[in-house]
Amino acid sequence: MRLLSFVWGSKQRVGAYVNNVVMDLPETYMRIYETDNAPNFLYDMKSLIEGGEPIMQLIRDLINRALKSGNAVVRDPASITWLPPVTNPEKILCVAVNYREHGKESSAKPLDRPYFFPKFPNALIGHKQPILKPRASKQVDWEVELALIIGRKGKYIDVDRALDHVFGYLILNDISMRDWQFPSKEPYGMDWIYGKSMDSSTPVGPYVVTKDEIEDPHNLRLTLRVNGEVEQDDNTKNLIFKIPELIHWASQGITLKPGDYISTGTPAGVGFPRNKFLKGGDVVEAEIEGIGTLMNTVIEE
Repeated sequence: MRLLSFVWGSKQRVGAYVNNVVMDLPETYMRIYETDNAPNFLYDMKSLIEGGEPIMQLIRDLINRALKSGNAVVRDPASITWLPPVTNPEKILCVAVNYREHGKESSAKPLDRPYFFPKFPNALIGHKQPILKPRASKQVDWEVELALIIGRKGKYIDVDRALDHVFGYLILNDISMRDWQFPSKEPYGMDWIYGKSMDSSTPVGPYVVTKDEIEDPHNLRLTLRVNGEVEQDDNTKNLIFKIPELIHWASQGITLKPGDYISTGTPAGVGFPRNKFLKGGDVVEAEIEGIGTLMNTVIEE
């Protein structure tokens, strides 16, 4: 399934992307079951994920029944406001230097374990929402990444059980303010907070693809285009630390919870080494095989 969060009218809700349209799940539920109310989890993706397999089976049954009966309430994807699939995560964890070629272009050596840094919910935006180029930064860069959403709570998770904790996969564009990320070499080096978490600097989506639909997350082509020009082009088979290892390390001393995002790192092709940065009006398309395309336009603050 491809599940998304969106606004229709004035209310946030959960939808399913089916046959190139968005099935409005709460409205479909009310039509199918002839009721005036829909469950709260059809309005909040994190609540849906927290419900586990019983809720997922209900969603599958609802979609199948709506398709067979012709009673689905659908929306034109162009007419909705797309939101981050999970709008209220507790954690957003990203990984630095997880592709060797990106390490080379960044003059950074991979470590013997993943190096995580946080992003904040204020940075999250959805598909087709604008990337805000802050007036505080002149060096706004792109980073296409495969990300996942945690589906099951866990701590000190074993590598061989790690994928059991994945709900699904999506695209994350780790927009980075390089002049804030690398203010100087002294005394502290990098600023991961201001360099990575300014407002509207983390597009995610366009929806989350449940893990049963991704046969091998370690063999997906990922590309990023700016105004149609390819800037990044690689494959997740080249990840240094694979997804089970990332989940294992991320859960050391930190409890991972349903709705948390973990992003797997970006390949080579970022703009910083070439002194190439985003400007107002640029159209950024991040695409991952088997998932889709996340598109955002840059606007000047």
